[in-house]
Amino acid sequence: MRGVPLLLRVPLVTLFLVLHLLWGMMAGLLLFPVLPGPARDAMVLQWSRVLLRIVGVRIQARGFPPAADGAPTGALLVLNHISWLDVFVVAALCPARFVAKADIARWPALGRFAKAVGTLFVERGRRQAVAEVNRAVAARLTAGQHIGIFPEGTTTDGSQLLPFHANLMQAAIDSGAPVVPVALRYHQGGTRSDAAAYVGEMNLAQSMWRILRAPRLGAELHWLPAIATPGQDRRALAHAAHAAIGEALALTLPRSALEPAGTEPGSPPETASATP
Repeated sequence: MRGVPLLLRVPLVTLFLVLHLLWGMMAGLLLFPVLPGPARDAMVLQWSRVLLRIVGVRIQARGFPPAADGAPTGALLVLNHISWLDVFVVAALCPARFVAKADIARWPALGRFAKAVGTLFVERGRRQAVAEVNRAVAARLTAGQHIGIFPEGTTTDGSQLLPFHANLMQAAIDSGAPVVPVALRYHQGGTRSDAAAYVGEMNLAQSMWRILRAPRLGAELHWLPAIATPGQDRRALAHAAHAAIGEALALTLPRSALEPAGTEPGSPPETASATP
C-alpha cells in the first residue's frame, strides 16, 4: 500500500484498521475463552503481524525471543517505550502479554481488545495497585507466560532512555523468572526515526498520520541476554536492564538508571504502558 497516494492511503488504512480491530475484538471475546493457550498465542502473533503490515511497519529482529515452551517459568520482558506500536512489534514475534495503565481499559475499541487478550492493568495513584499487579504478574510468570513492562513509565522519542522504575521487577524475583531486556528503536533507511513516537499531547489520529507519512519505517528489536533473578533485588535488576538496553541502542544514560529521587517505594509509575 506504500505505492498508493497518501490522501487515498489514509482512508484505506483506516478502513482496514477498523475491520482488523473488529475481528480482534470478536476473536478475543468469542474464541479466546474456548481456545487453548498455544492457539491464543498464535492468534495474537498473527493479528499483530497483520496490524503492522496494514500501517506499513517492517520488523528487524536481532537475537531471539525467550522460548514459548519448555522453560520452567515465563520471562519478564523489560522494554524502552516509544510508541503505541511497541506492544504489537513484540507480540508479532513473541507470545507476551503486557502491563498497561488502567486508562487503556476504558478505550472504546482497543480497551476491550486488551482485556480480551489478557492485558494486566495498573491503577495510577492507588498505593496497593503495584503490589496487586506484582502478584498477578508473578502468577502469570509462574504459569509460563511472558509478561512485558515499560519501566520508564512514559514514552520518549527514542533519542534517550529515561530512568527505570523498579517496582514491577519484584514479580520476577517472587516467581524466579528471568528478566529479558528488549531494546527497541524505529528507523528509516537505517537512521533513527521519531515518526512512530507517541509523546506529549499527541493523539492516536495524529500519531497514525505521522506513521503513514514515513517512508520505509521499520522497527528494530534487540533481544538481549536474560538476567537471572536469584539473589538480586529489584533495583539491581532495573539497573542491569537499563544498562543493557542503553548499550544496545548506543544511548547516553542518565546519572541514575533507577527511580528519580523522591519516588516512594511501592508507588506506581506514571504509566505502565501506552497501549494494551
